[in-house]
Amino acid sequence: MAAKQNITLAIDGSLLKRARAVAARRGLSVSALLADELRELVAEDTAYESAQRRAAALLEDGLSLGGARVTDREALHERRRVR
Repeated sequence: MAAKQNITLAIDGSLLKRARAVAARRGLSVSALLADELRELVAEDTAYESAQRRAAALLEDGLSLGGARVTDREALHERRRVR
C-alpha cells in the first residue's frame, strides 16, 4: 500500500459541519470521506479518458457498413437505365 500524504484544505465552517455529519452517517472520518470521493473522481476521469481514446480509434478506423468498395470514379458514378 502506498504511503499516505496529508494535505491542507480550506473550506467554510458550515460546509465542514455538514461534511462531518455526512461522514458520520457513513461511519467515516471527513478525511476518509474526501479520500473516497477523490478516488471515485479520479477513477471516473480515467474511465472517461479511456472511452475518449476508444472513440477516437473508432473514428480513425471507421466502421464497416457492409457496402462494396468502389475503386474508380467511373464505377462510382455509373448510371444504369431505370426505364
